[in-house]
Amino acid sequence: MKKITLKDIANHFNVSISTVSKALNDSPEISKTTSEEIKAYAKEKNYTPNFNALSLKNQRTKTIGIIIPNMLNYYFAQVLKGIEKTATSKGYKIITCISNESHQKEVETIEMLSTGVVDGFILSVAEETEAKKEYDHFISSMDKEIPLVMFDRVVEDIDCDKVITNDFMASVNAVNYLKNKGCKKIAFVAANMDLSVGKLRYDGYLAGLKNNNLEKDDTIIITTHEMYYKNHEAVVKPLFNQTFDAIIASNESVAIAALKIAQEKGIKIPNEVSVLAFSNGILARHSNPRLSTISQHGEIIGEKAATLLIDKLENKITTTTSETVETDIVLRESSK
Repeated sequence: MKKITLKDIANHFNVSISTVSKALNDSPEISKTTSEEIKAYAKEKNYTPNFNALSLKNQRTKTIGIIIPNMLNYYFAQVLKGIEKTATSKGYKIITCISNESHQKEVETIEMLSTGVVDGFILSVAEETEAKKEYDHFISSMDKEIPLVMFDRVVEDIDCDKVITNDFMASVNAVNYLKNKGCKKIAFVAANMDLSVGKLRYDGYLAGLKNNNLEKDDTIIITTHEMYYKNHEAVVKPLFNQTFDAIIASNESVAIAALKIAQEKGIKIPNEVSVLAFSNGILARHSNPRLSTISQHGEIIGEKAATLLIDKLENKITTTTSETVETDIVLRESSK
């Protein structure tokens, strides 16, 4: 028989995992009636807490749990590099897990590692978690005094430390740069509009157009869901039925698809069309022409996230902070 979990009990009573945890620990925040009902059900279902985790509550494993949405993204690899470098220098180990954009996998990973395996988490929220807006597993972790640091994709409603890129200003600056180079019809292609970062980049693009007195043209704006971007060329191709002189792309794969189509149509890059893309990975350096990018400084973000978490663990800091890392435009051959 499958062992019952806090989540199972929470689902039975249609309450949060945090409420169940507090009820089982006699928290005064939970009414006596509710606590007794939850305790009775837990006893009936033979729920047992992880005593290993309880015994370790006041000890430290000097291990950090890392949860990233996917393993193929160069940006996340750079963040991991920064985390690992900082953690190692301070005597910490890391355990890295992949959510594969799944809310369920993210929940299960946090539940598994919260049993005395790690002292805290550094994570970027899964796409499905953002879409569902279900964050009980984060609250449950913090209720167990296992702190979180979120990076890149963060949840504003969760009171934890955060390290973010200024995605809004990244797009504003990209539009400013292209306008200063003479571009007047700037296209925008985004594959991540379900994510907070995607919306911020789009809003920044619109603000950049407005600031530069450039007209918004819906025919040269493509915004869609990441999961539908399996064939980048098919999605980008309709853009080339329109007139434009620059493209800002949400990732390198989209930008490289645009470069390929432009070359097939005899469009000269960057003389006729300039291309900029998030986020300065390996593909950008080896494409033809080499791709100009918006660097998010993943390694620096990882270093800052690890420093925040370790400071919180070692100095018992109770306040939370949010740090912002500014972006840079890395000029190569695809832009003027």
